[in-house]
Amino acid sequence: MIEEMKTWLMAFVSDGLGKLLSALLVLVCGILVIRIVMAVLRKFLEKSKLELAAHTLIKSLVRVVLFLLLGLMVADSLGIDVTGVIALASVLTLSVSLALQNALANVFGGCTLLYTAPFHSGDFVDIGAESGTVVEIGMTYTKLQTPDNKMISIPNSTVVAGDIVNYSITGTRRVDIPVTAVYTESTQKVLDALIQAATHDKVMLDPAPAAVIDGFDDSSIRYVLRVWTKTADYWDVRNAILMNVKSIFDAQGIKMVYPHIHVYNEK
Repeated sequence: MIEEMKTWLMAFVSDGLGKLLSALLVLVCGILVIRIVMAVLRKFLEKSKLELAAHTLIKSLVRVVLFLLLGLMVADSLGIDVTGVIALASVLTLSVSLALQNALANVFGGCTLLYTAPFHSGDFVDIGAESGTVVEIGMTYTKLQTPDNKMISIPNSTVVAGDIVNYSITGTRRVDIPVTAVYTESTQKVLDALIQAATHDKVMLDPAPAAVIDGFDDSSIRYVLRVWTKTADYWDVRNAILMNVKSIFDAQGIKMVYPHIHVYNEK
């Protein structure tokens, strides 16, 4: 009886150590394979035409899938019934998905952004109330860098559900400069002055700069100067033209209208 127990115990220990060593071997080999696959994927993405902002999302999704598969292989090496594990995982996944609806919505939002590509890395965009340059599309968040160097992380579900304005996709932008002038001023003189103010080496000649009357207020006429420039030059051109308008209006005696109050002192 004792000999039988010893034999059984030795067989049990031997079998257990064998499974443990086998599982460790599978784990080590699996991690090495995952590193190789991720390195190959990284090089493939760098050579592909996919946008940089999508690289992080793709690598994150592939890494999660590979580690899930490795976990199942390790469990199988330990003699664990993988079918039961998968069934249990399905129940746990359902429970977790109900608890993490927002996070999953962000992941699906990231996949939607990757497929539809409404913007690319380096594009300047408006997403809802936020504006900035696209830096990264992660599994759950899209990151924007604002002109004043703040980093804003917006949930992907919010990005997909909201309005997206992409200022960079066409490569050019129109600069609108609204101004006002008194009714007594010659409209043609104001329009000519605005066209003169549009002289700048970064302003496109096709389409040509245009100045038009935009409307009539109680005490002024509204004008708009419209010029086209490359997206990267937008702010430089806008600032330069604003300075030109002020300088030319002052030189030609054109009076802009601004809110003011007349105070009369009766004696």
